[in-house]
Amino acid sequence: MEEIAADHLSALHETLRADRSAFGLYDTACAAGERLAGVLGSLAAEGAESEDALVARLVSEVGGDGGTLADAAVRRGMAAAVHDVRSSHPELDDAMGGGAAGGGFAWDILCDLYQVFFADMVGEFLRSVVAEHVKLAVPVLIATDPEGRIADWVAEKVVDLVPSPCEESAEATDLVQAVDTAQSVVGAVQGPSAALPKIAELLVPRAVGKVLGLITEEIVGEEGAAA
Repeated sequence: MEEIAADHLSALHETLRADRSAFGLYDTACAAGERLAGVLGSLAAEGAESEDALVARLVSEVGGDGGTLADAAVRRGMAAAVHDVRSSHPELDDAMGGGAAGGGFAWDILCDLYQVFFADMVGEFLRSVVAEHVKLAVPVLIATDPEGRIADWVAEKVVDLVPSPCEESAEATDLVQAVDTAQSVVGAVQGPSAALPKIAELLVPRAVGKVLGLITEEIVGEEGAAA
């Protein structure tokens, strides 16, 4: 299964390298990533009362209502990311269901959500490709994926390619200055975390480029492809 999943990922990368506009995936992913970055600050302040409420909010605000395969992959990827991050952060339970009075989500959780979203979005797109028999640039060998294992494997492999806003925060001043911010959001009083939503937005093109194979350094290679 790992080899088949790697073939699908490679086929998607080849397709997009040949035509970045294929499926509208690049532009859709970038737009969704920017919308997610815009929501992070409010999640840090407010959180959400339940996982279902968080999924509903993010699917609506990040996923939009477009009808393409790429749009659907964004919505499913956003929902999957919430589930995945909650599974790896049991402390999220304290920030939901009234467990943390007036508290929002910690930034390490939100940075994980940001990274996992892009990975799950690619996995969900490939799930759709398999289910709907969409032709990629390179032929692949499997027609069905009933267990979703291709999507899971792909997401696991590409998540580490996504830059983390938290890890990039040390360079926050340079990142913010790059967009000629009128007032620095990295003041001595506010601290670096105030810049994280802006950093997340600035990192979107790099995140999308890496998971879609358009930025090729660190791209998933032959290792790990063989079962």
